[in-house]
Amino acid sequence: MRILVVEDEPNVAAALDSGLTAEGFGVDVAEDGKTGLWMAREHDYAVIVLDVMLPQMNGYVVCKTLRDEGNSTPILMLTAKDGEYDQAEGLDTGADDYLTKPFSFVVLTAHIRALIRRGKPKITNSGQVIGDITIDDDRKTCTRGGVTVELTPRELSLLGTLASDPGRVFTKQYLLDQVWGPDFDGGTNVVEVYVGYLRRKVDRSDLAPRIQTVHGHGYRLIP
Repeated sequence: MRILVVEDEPNVAAALDSGLTAEGFGVDVAEDGKTGLWMAREHDYAVIVLDVMLPQMNGYVVCKTLRDEGNSTPILMLTAKDGEYDQAEGLDTGADDYLTKPFSFVVLTAHIRALIRRGKPKITNSGQVIGDITIDDDRKTCTRGGVTVELTPRELSLLGTLASDPGRVFTKQYLLDQVWGPDFDGGTNVVEVYVGYLRRKVDRSDLAPRIQTVHGHGYRLIP
């Protein structure tokens, strides 16, 4: 099982390489964003450990590019920034997890193993049509009213889960377990954030709202 480490600090990269190798992983190391992006495209990794501050192309751009291309390999971001907006930006570009430097190697490996157990995000419905919304799992696309809706893999997975049973009210915890996995420890507020993203993209102002909040219970996709 191979892990890609994209880290430009030689000491940190070397420590991650030796530590993860000792844990039984195969490790590839890239020292800049462009090389990391190329390696992520060329090889199938179990997890990508991605620094944010990188030469040539920063981690946010690498992550967003991979997600836009449909690459759903779990990404753990490493950064010296610990502000909530920095964490939100990392998650918004498609990262699955986030650790700030300095970090414990024990905690890092625990996060990596949790991502491996969780696996790559799965989109619930393949080619399902719910009214004017169409979700195509093969192409990993969504349209509404014949117009393409640009969604990240996580947003598409969330919409697919809601679409798996139109009209059913899904709790935040259920959506968190299905889309982020049972080992995700970021709390259910991330579900609310991503439902907001979906609403801005799927429920355009010229269309009737389809994603409904059922206060005190959760969310549903109106059939």
